[in-house]
Order: sequence, then C-alpha cells, then structure tokens
Amino acid sequence: MSADDPTTLRHDETALRHDETALRHDETALRHDETALRQCLLAVSVVYDVDMVPATDGITLSGFPEIQVGFAEIVAALSGIDPATPHAHTRLLRWLRLRRAVADRSLDELAETIRPVALPIGHELHPGPTWVRQPVLGGCLDLGAGFVGLLPDQPDAVVVTPTGILDAAGIDSGPWWGGALEYLENMGALATGRWRRDPRSPLRPMGDCDVITLLASRVFRGALSADVGGMRAMAAPVRTRGWLDLSRIDPAFAQTAAAIADDDSRGFPRPILLTVDEVVMVTEGGNPAEIVLRDPATDEKQWLRDVLYR
Repeated sequence: MSADDPTTLRHDETALRHDETALRHDETALRHDETALRQCLLAVSVVYDVDMVPATDGITLSGFPEIQVGFAEIVAALSGIDPATPHAHTRLLRWLRLRRAVADRSLDELAETIRPVALPIGHELHPGPTWVRQPVLGGCLDLGAGFVGLLPDQPDAVVVTPTGILDAAGIDSGPWWGGALEYLENMGALATGRWRRDPRSPLRPMGDCDVITLLASRVFRGALSADVGGMRAMAAPVRTRGWLDLSRIDPAFAQTAAAIADDDSRGFPRPILLTVDEVVMVTEGGNPAEIVLRDPATDEKQWLRDVLYR
C-alpha cells in the first residue's frame, strides 16, 4: 500500500483529527487549571491581605523587589492539593510569605540563620523529597534546612523552607549545610548534658532545635540509647516534648497527644525506638486506650480516702 493510497490518506486524516481533538482537550483542561489557580490566588489575596498583581502566566508579588511567581511554581507549592480547598489557601499563603521573606534577606543573613530541621515523613510541614538533605536511618525521619527568624511575626521560630523557594530565588544553600549539621551536633551535646542532670524530666528543645530535630543528632541518640543496652523506647507526640520512661505514662498518651495537637506541632503518632544509628516508629496496631479502660478500678483504701481540695 503506497503513501498516496486513498485508504492511507483517510487513516492519516483521522489520526490528525484525533490529535487535534486531544490538543483542544488539553488546552481546555489547562484553562480550567489556570482558572482554579487564579481563584485560589484571589482567595489568598483577599482573606490574608497579600498584595499581588495578576500576570499572564501567574502573579507579581508587590514590594521591593517585585517577585514573579508563575503558575508552574504555584502548582509545585500546592503539591497536588485541590486549589479550591482551605488547605490549599493556607499552603499557598505560606509559600508566598516565604518567597517574600527570602527575597528580603541578604545571602549573609541567610547563611547565618540556616538551621537543621527534622520532620517525620508525611508531616504537614514536610515539603517533600527534594527538601531532604539527610534521611535518618529507620524510614520515619528526614533532616532538611530551615531558617530562624525568617518571618517577621515569628522572630524565634525556625521556618521550614522548601528547596523550590530557594531555587526560585537563585540561592544555593549547599555551602551552608555543613554549619547547620555542626550546630545540630552541638545542640545534641548540650541536650545530652541537661538530660543526664535530670533524666526523669521530659525532653525539651535546645537552642533552635526542637525535640524531633534533636533525634537527628547522632551524639544525642547515642547517649540516650547507651544507658539501656543500645535501644530505647520513646514517645514524642509533639515536636517540643519527648518522654523516655514509657512505664510511667499512660499507654494511650502518645496517640492521644498526637491526635489533639495541631498539624504543625504534631510529632510521632506512635512510640519510636532509638539506636545510635536509627529512629524507627513502632508498627501500627492494637488499641492502647481500650487496654487502659479495661483495667479494673482499685478498691484499696489508701487511694479512696477523702481529700480536701484547696
């Protein structure tokens, strides 16, 4: 069958029409996507008072310097979240605030304020695989970069900063990462000394490192696990506190505390096991709350005597 055969020509024409139809569908879907993104941007601008100017392929953040934010960057910021949801609005607001904050800082300021941040995999603040600088063995904890005092209304907070924000600003934080790791191990050593002075107290943040971040310190993990034969159980339901002696707390405490904490403050929803090399979260299963409620009430008089409350 030759190329000039009528049947071949009809097949080619049919294939061309199919391609044109698919292209029109793609263009329609793209317009719909852009419409949803513009609606999301409008909601953020109105509800949270963010100054922006619409552009052909995105927006321009007002201020000095002006910042061009394209639709591709906005899609990356939403990470697959439906643009019509309140969750998407808060996620995009955080991204735009960080874009402005990074643009307002000099490279020297950013180099001085970079800090290590460790987050459980799947955490609300976890920006994704591209943010991870160093995964902790065990499959539940990742270590990446943040900056302290980056947001004007949170001068003491370490703000998790997605790699895409730094890339969009043309900033390579790689040369600063060594200093952040050194800071982490220094804080881990200080936290170890404090814990040894008062081993029964809950673990607390040290410097600009919260408890979850301290668990990424090899010095700190080694000290905690060395006293108990190389492995220690721990509950860290929130990022700012950790409990080592699980025999002294309610079995349902970790799950309950994690469940009632807000998304940004939540730590590990289940107990974890520490060694000098790993952080492992225990497997899901069981019902510790039911186990606690199953315990019979005591009838010992020493616990039932009248008490005068003051």
